[in-house]
Amino acid sequence: MSGAPAVVLVGPMGVGKSTVGRLLADRLGLAYRDTDDDIVAEQGRAISEIFVDEGEDAFRALEKEAVRRAVAEHGGVLALGGGAVLDADTRALLAPLPVVCLSMDVEEAVRRTGLNVARPLLAVNPRKQWRELMEARRHLYEEVATAVVATDGRTPEEVTGAVLDAVGLKDVAAPKTVSPGAGAPDSGQENAMTQQVTRIRIGGTDGTDPYDVLVGRQLLGELAGLIGEQAQRVAVIHPEALAETGDALRADLAGQGYEAVAIQVPNAEEAKTAEVAAYCWKALGQSGFTRSDVIVGVGGGATTDLAGFVAATWLRGVRWVAVPTTVLAMVDAAVGGKTGINTAEGKNLVGAFHPPAGVLCDLAALDSLPVNDYVSGLAEVIKAGFIADPVILDLIESDPQAARTPAGPHTAELIERSIRVKAEVVSADLKESGLREILNYGHTLGHAIEKNERYKWRHGAAVAVGMHFAAELGRLAGRLDDATADRHRTVLESVGLPLHYRHDQWPKLLETMKVDKKSRGNLLRFIVLDGLARPTVLEGPDPAVLLAAYGEVGE
Repeated sequence: MSGAPAVVLVGPMGVGKSTVGRLLADRLGLAYRDTDDDIVAEQGRAISEIFVDEGEDAFRALEKEAVRRAVAEHGGVLALGGGAVLDADTRALLAPLPVVCLSMDVEEAVRRTGLNVARPLLAVNPRKQWRELMEARRHLYEEVATAVVATDGRTPEEVTGAVLDAVGLKDVAAPKTVSPGAGAPDSGQENAMTQQVTRIRIGGTDGTDPYDVLVGRQLLGELAGLIGEQAQRVAVIHPEALAETGDALRADLAGQGYEAVAIQVPNAEEAKTAEVAAYCWKALGQSGFTRSDVIVGVGGGATTDLAGFVAATWLRGVRWVAVPTTVLAMVDAAVGGKTGINTAEGKNLVGAFHPPAGVLCDLAALDSLPVNDYVSGLAEVIKAGFIADPVILDLIESDPQAARTPAGPHTAELIERSIRVKAEVVSADLKESGLREILNYGHTLGHAIEKNERYKWRHGAAVAVGMHFAAELGRLAGRLDDATADRHRTVLESVGLPLHYRHDQWPKLLETMKVDKKSRGNLLRFIVLDGLARPTVLEGPDPAVLLAAYGEVGE
């Protein structure tokens, strides 16, 4: 389609230009085009990667050319990137065109952009950065705009109608109801006005309060509500790898009036030591942390384990909020109130049951997760499928390659289903007096492997081998049918998780398993399956059966 665009949408990042643009194009019977999409397609990489690799100036040059071509070639609805109006030539090019600026206030901007690192200019302190960006750009948006349409508190359909009214265009199609996720842009594009947020309730037991696990995108705006008004100080515990994110949360909370500090800890399992916990206690003491103050743990499973443990032990227990940023942390570590650190004798041998005040599972945080870390987390998802919810296995088997990426069609459902499995269990048995033990399926051998590897193996990889072992143990003990045992191999292997470990390490692994937290005296206990979604405890298995089961795993 050639000729001048029928309407051009401009405005800040996250305001919803892509969502409204697509709806607008449908209503007008025209084609839709986004210059950010053009750049990504031409460069073969995300915009955030261009910023990192070449800098903003290089990106702006690409953007200027993309806008020039689109205006010359496209006669439909055109959406521009948030910074396109910075260029004087581009503003001159837009002068004779019908241009609508979509606007929103700062609180709405933070809710929509959340923790999404695909927004390269909001990497640190979203509120402050957004205000500064708008101060620099607002007059430019107004210079090029024929009309300004506010998006705050409006659905995408309502905004679309307001744009049509503002430019005097008539739609050729009735407004359509857009189901969640249908035609939604990817993480590098503008987000919808409204985001679907799933709330999963964790029941309070043993004197603890119930809390919610929120799953969705752009959840940062929910954090202050979970912290509450009584808190004066907030400590953000984060790993070294998320230094910018940790400081962004600290600065954002400080901007809301809290006395906020960021406590950086080592990455992964290196954070789960008594020494690191003591370092965090010292930081809390120096900050004057009281019982009404709150800890926020942001990061993967190791970080949330540590943050919860520090919260459980400081002043005999302060409130904490989990902001997990990996699949593993979302579906396992951050949910259920188990907190702990490792010792030389084993994993999670020192800890406490201390549920959080709430959990924010922002799926946008997964968009930048390395593939090996993402796949590692799938082990806990697959575990939930075998012990309680076989639909999880069906979804993964329908497209294993799609399951390996956060862009897959079932990502949100897989994570939500896994959380629901754990929610049902821990709501009934917080302190692992019975039912909760089933969540340790694959973990007895898995933890032993992790210790043997000095915690250099990813947790999910070790648990995958542990589930393979548990399936073979169940089969050899006469508990599990061949088809379900074999299904462990096929599902785990299909997403790239390991099935085997070194055969000569069995004696060491056996000794480590004897001090597993499920053991009673000298009695080894394993979670096995009597069938699909029928977990049970196998006590004191014959050593010959254990060795034979490991024979299927060892290599």
